[in-house]
Amino acid sequence: MKKIFLILIFIFLACESSFAAVNLQDMDFSRVNPRVRIKDITDVEGARNNQLTGIGLVTGLNGTGDNSQMAVQMMRNMMRNFGVTLDARSVRTRNIAVVALTANLPPYVRPGQNIDVNVNTMGNASSLQGGMLIQSPLRAADGKVYAVAQGPVIVGGGSAQGAGATRTQNIPTAGRVPNGAIVEREVPSDYTAGGQVALLLRDPDFTTSQRIADAINRAYGVVAYAADAGRVEINLPGQYVQAPNAFLANMGGIEIEPDTTAKVAINERTGTVVMGGNVRISAVGVAHGNLVVEVADDPNVVQPESFSEGRTVVTRRTDITVDEEGGSMIAMPATTTVRDLVRVMNSLGAKPRDIIEILQAINRAGALHGELVTM
Repeated sequence: MKKIFLILIFIFLACESSFAAVNLQDMDFSRVNPRVRIKDITDVEGARNNQLTGIGLVTGLNGTGDNSQMAVQMMRNMMRNFGVTLDARSVRTRNIAVVALTANLPPYVRPGQNIDVNVNTMGNASSLQGGMLIQSPLRAADGKVYAVAQGPVIVGGGSAQGAGATRTQNIPTAGRVPNGAIVEREVPSDYTAGGQVALLLRDPDFTTSQRIADAINRAYGVVAYAADAGRVEINLPGQYVQAPNAFLANMGGIEIEPDTTAKVAINERTGTVVMGGNVRISAVGVAHGNLVVEVADDPNVVQPESFSEGRTVVTRRTDITVDEEGGSMIAMPATTTVRDLVRVMNSLGAKPRDIIEILQAINRAGALHGELVTM
């Protein structure tokens, strides 16, 4: 038994060392795009989401609500619906808050089903924690009520206040009511008008739309064609004219290899860089050097002489030091891939923000063959 246990430990250590040896240089970047299902990159035309909005009142707040005229008026309107008339001067509470409600009505949802509701303060309420949303209608752009929302508000933040300090975490003035809206009216969706179905690409591309049409035609005959970069039209095969749902279910599982435009997305605020695998770079030289500027303030107290009329003052002595560290110049050959660029940047010791500056410079030099997107 002891011998078997030692053998198992040896096998585990060997497997762990083999996994640890895998790094970026050992990965296979020859395949830029994986094979994906058609339904994962397309939407069916006619089956769409619909936005709902509304205004509501949250009650039960512990003194963190509104004291605005808007909150007073909504409280009076609500009480009037229950046959109670209130004078404006009699409504003096910070336990209510006027909120804006937003929701997304997905396709295929039927009356009686529930959807989530987002809640955001509209007045000067400081927190919605512990609040309850009173029944509020949600309307679409056509002015009709499609859902009714009510329920406890879940807030992802909080605040605490003392005599001399206040601490706030996340955003306590925004929250959600999970499954808080009941759908009262459905949105009809006719996606098989005239015996046709249209697929809308989430990322329009001529090559991808043509590949989708070719894959469908190989499976069902010549029934599909690419109308443009973002739309593929399909004539329902004869055996699926009366069963379009079965066709969409079977067709959606067909796998293709999508194509994408070469893009580099950068976010200078967070230092994030995301590069597509099909980005190419022409022959270019990259120089990297850090310029360090250090500014230090040293307070200095100036004391006047005894029995003089001078005053004690504090002056600041500023020392500025400029140090340019040794840079390096590295040449990259033509058709450099993302893998090569990452290896070069790592060899330079560049940080994400340095890589952003280098990519912008390469793009301005005309050597970056792809779209540089700044977020």
